[in-house]
Amino acid sequence: MKAAQRMGSFFRALRRLARPPAELLAPAVPAVPPKIGLALGGGFARGIAHAGVLKIFEQNQIPIHCITGVSAGSIVAAAYASGATPLEIARAGCAMRFGDVGRWSLGRMGFVASERMKKFLERLLKNYRFEEMQIPLGVLATDLASGAPVAFHGSGDVFLPIRASCAYPGLFHPVRWDSRLLVDGAMSMEIPARLARLLGATRVISVHLPANGAGTLPSNVFQVVNRCFQILQSRTEESWRTDTDLVISPEVNGIHWDAFDCGPELLKAGETAAISALPAIQRWFPQAAPAPAELMPGSIPA
Repeated sequence: MKAAQRMGSFFRALRRLARPPAELLAPAVPAVPPKIGLALGGGFARGIAHAGVLKIFEQNQIPIHCITGVSAGSIVAAAYASGATPLEIARAGCAMRFGDVGRWSLGRMGFVASERMKKFLERLLKNYRFEEMQIPLGVLATDLASGAPVAFHGSGDVFLPIRASCAYPGLFHPVRWDSRLLVDGAMSMEIPARLARLLGATRVISVHLPANGAGTLPSNVFQVVNRCFQILQSRTEESWRTDTDLVISPEVNGIHWDAFDCGPELLKAGETAAISALPAIQRWFPQAAPAPAELMPGSIPA
């Protein structure tokens, strides 16, 4: 009898050893893919580089949950959110001239009126209201009185927010909104990374377009003003970097703010910078497919 009991205890111990741990029996919890927010900075003609970044993201199936922008970045962000392709955005940017968005109109508040921008946006955008966008869109302007950022998103017309976000102080007239005067969003926040967080992004990619001018002497009043803003923004750069997971900085330093004829070069710079960032982005995704072995930046098809 004792031998039988010992044998029974032996087999029960074997069954316990063979039983898998409780954690192995529990169903696997799938990794949650990130919600990527793309925050686009300003740069006027240099904003064409944003289209190059978007082109590489689409080629590699990097999903964009939401997109935000200031100044030129607000135009690209709105166009993409409305359904325009990176190629359409690049073509519009390369064909654009200053007269498409501004009219010289000397006044107490500035030299250029921006009402013409609405017609340019009507040709580029597929939808004209925030609630009609294919992905959430955020546009940032600056309250001229308080200096605080003013965020537009969710609902309403996009034309006024974009005009306000592009109203570079001293050049464009401020844009009146209710009882407030609004100017370029980059005056309060160079890149709207925090706004992307507000729109639900769990990972934020900021596209920073370094400005030309560091170390060189300005030759006219506009370059003086522009250089002053560059200095101020460099002192507050940490504010948007805090809300950013990854910074993409296309090499556009040598390209002037109004060099629309450099469109293909700007597009290539955006593509090159985005390709370099792909490995870091793809690590955010579980079982992400590897990037193509070779992706050479291309020019804009005719």
